[in-house]
Amino acid sequence: MAALVALDELLKSMEPVLNAGRYAFVSVPAGHALDPSLIIASIREPEGLSAVVPLEVAMQQGIVPVLVCAWITLTVHSDLRAVGLTAAFAAALGDAGISCNVVAGVCHDHIFVPEIEADEALAILCRLQQSARASAR
Repeated sequence: MAALVALDELLKSMEPVLNAGRYAFVSVPAGHALDPSLIIASIREPEGLSAVVPLEVAMQQGIVPVLVCAWITLTVHSDLRAVGLTAAFAAALGDAGISCNVVAGVCHDHIFVPEIEADEALAILCRLQQSARASAR
């Protein structure tokens, strides 16, 4: 299936899924070797490598988590050039006081939220999708 670009189609097709597990945003210490297969997402910043790893990996490696979070995937195949999807779901979550950290993959958007707010965040995303479907009728 081709990647979607139109915002209304993206919102109607989000299909958010809460992934099992607990995840940690970490700053990998300089000189620390972290197996790349254990990294969910990463970006190199001037201060060092920021990564998202399963919480148990951070604990086993002795790396202190900066944020423990839940991972929600929007299973819609979104085009990297699509405009407005991140703004729409970030606004919906922000209106509820839920912070989100977004990682765009080639096929899907991945949203990391504080683990204590995972169920509420998932419900908000589902309501956003339902609202988009209802307005299309």
